[in-house]
Amino acid sequence: MEALLVPLLILVLAGVAVVLAARALGRRRPAARPDESPKPIRNSAELARTAAAKLDQEQHRRLYALIAQGQAMAAIKLYLEATGEGLRASRDAVGALAAHPQPYRPREAPQQPAHDDDEDAPQRFPYRYRAIASKGEVTREVSSNMLNDEIYGRIRTLARSGDTEGAAAALTRHSDISLKQAREFIALLEE
Repeated sequence: MEALLVPLLILVLAGVAVVLAARALGRRRPAARPDESPKPIRNSAELARTAAAKLDQEQHRRLYALIAQGQAMAAIKLYLEATGEGLRASRDAVGALAAHPQPYRPREAPQQPAHDDDEDAPQRFPYRYRAIASKGEVTREVSSNMLNDEIYGRIRTLARSGDTEGAAAALTRHSDISLKQAREFIALLEE
């Protein structure tokens, strides 16, 4: 029995040594605690929209050219220099922009709610929009750089709901035609 006692005592001491060594190593590397977890980052699509809004058109174009060429470090450096954000924030922003490509949106043009368009001065677009209405053999066309799908859709909705004067006034405001011509055009839209 005494012969077994010595090896058993050695085995217990070795186990205690292993436990103490594991604790010592555990203290060197702090374990991730639930209360110390990093703050959740906004979802990457939202981060991409925010990051793209901080760039001007040339920076936006150059950044996406670098991303397309696979030059992530150069893209991060460009973003860091353009925005002045930190390295980690720039890395996260470029990663979000790569994962969720964003079109360039000028900072000067704030987006307005849809219902304000009829009340404010019409916006001029860089293209001419063609609206065509026909009934039977009669066809009318309005071409304007103050119209787009959204505005024309609201004009059609007004006309189809019976507010022909409101629709004609809106069409006149968003084009260079007279009120009489607008009324003729709106008459073709009514169902």
